[in-house]
Amino acid sequence: MAKDKSDKKTAAAAAAPVQIEDDRTGLSVETLKRAFADNLFYIQGKNADIATLNDYYMALAYTVRDRLLQRWLSTIKAQLKPEVKVVYYLSAEFLMGPHLGNNLVSLGIYDQVRQAIQESGLNLEELIAQEEEPGLGNGGLGRLAACYLDSLAALEIPAVGYGLRYEFGIFDQEIRDGWQVEITDKWLRYGNPWEIARPEATVEVKLGGHTEAFVDGAGRYRVRWIPERTIVGVPYDTPVLGFKNNAANTLRLWKAEAPESFDFQAFNLGDYYGAVNAKMYSENISKVLYPNDEPLQGRELRLEQQFFFVSCSLQDIIRRHLYVGGKLEDLHNSAAIQLNDTHPSIGIAELMRLLVDEHNIDWDTAWQITQNTFAYTNHTLLPEALERWPLSLFGSLLPRHLEIIFEINRRFLQEVSAKFPGDTGRLARLSLIQEGPEKFVRMAHLASAGSHAINGVAALHSELLKRDVLRDFYELSPEKFSNKTNGVTPRRWIMLSNPELAFLISESIGDGWIKNLGELRELERFANDKEFQSRWRQIKLNNKTNLAEYIRKRTGLVVDPHSLFDIQVKRIHEYKRQHLNVLYIITLYNRLKQNPELEITPRTFIFGGKAAPGYFMAKLIIKLINSVADVVNNDPDVGGRLKVVFLPDYNVTFGQRVYPAAELSEQISTAGKEASGTGNMKFSMNGALTIGTLDGANVEIREEAGEENFFLFGLTTEEVYALKARGYNPRDYYNGNPALRQVIDQLASGVLSSGETHLFAPLVDHLLNRDEYLLLADYQSYVECQDRVGEAYRDQEHWTRMSILNSARMGKFSSDRAIREYCEDIWGAVAVDVVLEEYVQATAGLAVKPQPVAAT
Repeated sequence: MAKDKSDKKTAAAAAAPVQIEDDRTGLSVETLKRAFADNLFYIQGKNADIATLNDYYMALAYTVRDRLLQRWLSTIKAQLKPEVKVVYYLSAEFLMGPHLGNNLVSLGIYDQVRQAIQESGLNLEELIAQEEEPGLGNGGLGRLAACYLDSLAALEIPAVGYGLRYEFGIFDQEIRDGWQVEITDKWLRYGNPWEIARPEATVEVKLGGHTEAFVDGAGRYRVRWIPERTIVGVPYDTPVLGFKNNAANTLRLWKAEAPESFDFQAFNLGDYYGAVNAKMYSENISKVLYPNDEPLQGRELRLEQQFFFVSCSLQDIIRRHLYVGGKLEDLHNSAAIQLNDTHPSIGIAELMRLLVDEHNIDWDTAWQITQNTFAYTNHTLLPEALERWPLSLFGSLLPRHLEIIFEINRRFLQEVSAKFPGDTGRLARLSLIQEGPEKFVRMAHLASAGSHAINGVAALHSELLKRDVLRDFYELSPEKFSNKTNGVTPRRWIMLSNPELAFLISESIGDGWIKNLGELRELERFANDKEFQSRWRQIKLNNKTNLAEYIRKRTGLVVDPHSLFDIQVKRIHEYKRQHLNVLYIITLYNRLKQNPELEITPRTFIFGGKAAPGYFMAKLIIKLINSVADVVNNDPDVGGRLKVVFLPDYNVTFGQRVYPAAELSEQISTAGKEASGTGNMKFSMNGALTIGTLDGANVEIREEAGEENFFLFGLTTEEVYALKARGYNPRDYYNGNPALRQVIDQLASGVLSSGETHLFAPLVDHLLNRDEYLLLADYQSYVECQDRVGEAYRDQEHWTRMSILNSARMGKFSSDRAIREYCEDIWGAVAVDVVLEEYVQATAGLAVKPQPVAAT
């Protein structure tokens, strides 16, 4: 009888289907190992005998990408419906960072993949380090766009990011003899496994030429644009995965190509170079990120880049809208287009052209569609950063758009006159055209007039926009204005970059904080817990030790992980005031020279950042940092108590090393100059304390962290304005402060530059005679505040408590919170559930239904 039961069980087991994971979607260690080996063999065409480290990385990347595609295609299907509203984020920059590690975190398979790779005889961290970072942005603007795409996917908000697929991204930076040297960023040299080309979805973009007016068959006035040349935009799509959900939105980047790559007629006539000239000329548009905009040629290319990606994107948006059965009159109901600063603002005129000229919609209806569809984020308080284009250049490149802007301006100024009759000064200030010997198109004005919503990126910034930069627009349409303080994604900036800290947090309060950063508040109850403090300090020390080893390998300089890591990493710019930091370093150095036995808190000052190639003063600041480093690091009187490091090639990967190791975050821009900042948020989330002015998001960080946990110094925005109004004379501060005078004199004398007395003369001259960013006015306050930092660091228990509270109170600065606010207040977008559709090979036979190409 027992044998009969056994036989029946055996038979039943034999009859039951065997469950085997699909090699392209399975997440078990064994399946991952098998898929990794298959991709090495079939995709890379290599076996272990001849494979390079890059081959292994590519095989792993394709293995991970396979698991994204299932989610990506399911997401596209869920979103391609007429009732779904999609957010279209237009940005000239997307600084995404390396994809592999982030995708492993989002899929929740980091540990499984590490085990699979280890059992295959390799090291996961080495493979992750092999990835070429796509340098498709200069800094904060592009990184913010990347964080927002991450959060849109995490929140399951339908979204597409649109930008340019620059063949060469932001330059790689080397330091030679203390100077920045720019090296070509060849991020595509080994291919990009994360993107998929979509040549079937190309669009055409017109440039140059002239316009012709005519009357159509219905008796309506129409305009035809006869372009000088036409360029093809080819989309390349990258999935952007949500964290542990089924959503995967799309980043679509456009590459410029010639309609015909080879001119046989020119070739047959013996013009060998002319035969490929059109190809080279067209592809220049997406060749390199942001050329110098000083020479006219460079400015023209930059305008071409902006119009190219915006025109491609708007045509794509309209195509998608029509594909799902929408009517153009209802575009704003299914599309929310966000302008990330002024770079894409030509989109206002381009959408009008597409609607009026290409789709035969009347002007008033087209303008209503345009205004209701677009929203504009301003990212700057610097007047020189508000884009404007000479009419001559603009008209030669975009003749039809100039006509449209003139008409927008005519109607817009009529509205202004009706609301403010007789106010000619206001008309001039609000006009989209800046009058003068040379006339300009004001792109921020175009964006403001053509959008239904305008926002700043920090509470102070938004108030200053309303009061100064866009005051007349605010007085005209106050209902358009709101604030949306920036945020950053905790997935990359804590989970991925600081895994030990992420583990401690999750162990202590659960892992809900990853999707709801406000839950970090629960850490406050551990702020005085001695055991928790000890573990917190050890994690910080481990991160500092790792960074110290990286510094040694990269620069040869040995730094002490037990010293205070004082870090300023960001784009090099005079208003960010890296040179104020240097003035304090020289001040400390002078104290030690005067009294070598002086007890100070040992510090390692770490700098990182790139200067624009044509920005001489910023490049001189880099040279200054390195010159001071040479003196301080090699002086026996200092005895290792001070070290100064400039780490080259600041990028996302660099940031993932630096933010977790920082103990003091330098946010020292002149009050009223920084729009927001996001590095300040990343530092604070990882437990660094901030020394800063009341500028940008510093104001809100201090409010959240508590003023007792923030090192504040310097003039306020109001005091800056008042001082300049009274007449600021930097020499008064130089003459009245002996320590400051000594520092400035040292810069001028050559003692800090190997006797080269003229090396820093431009910097000294600027500080003494102009000092636009008030370094000398803020010097003494900064020195005194830094001295307080040194004292505070000596009490490690108290410092650790402040560090814990900084992290605990940073929930507001999650990009998830920012995106929720955009969705609720500006976009009207809601989450869409994505049902993961299984791809089963046994039932994968295709039953194809004819569909138009626009489905892509």
